[in-house]
Amino acid sequence: MIKKKYRLTEKEVRKVLRLRRPFFSQVFIANIMQNNMCNNRYAIILSAKNTPWSVHRNFFRRTFYDVVNNTNPWYSSYDIVFSPRKGKFFDKTFETHTIEFVREIEFLLKKIS
Repeated sequence: MIKKKYRLTEKEVRKVLRLRRPFFSQVFIANIMQNNMCNNRYAIILSAKNTPWSVHRNFFRRTFYDVVNNTNPWYSSYDIVFSPRKGKFFDKTFETHTIEFVREIEFLLKKIS
């Protein structure tokens, strides 16, 4: 889990989604917006349409924050909101879903920076 100062609140997520600049991968859309801080802040939107069970949503949310914490450089200053594309489904019981999830997050982080 990352520190609270590196996470976006619900109000800030709405602002990013309204004033966004999107980056695309096969699985995710990363919406970014410049911020006035000296670090990146992150959020991920996982709904019951993409991940029907709350246990799985929490697993993928924790995995997302671990990936962001370990792979992203902290020298840029963006607010970044990740959301899955329509029709994408995540299930933690399938290892391929977890691997694809991590791979796509890392791909977008490299593309953004």
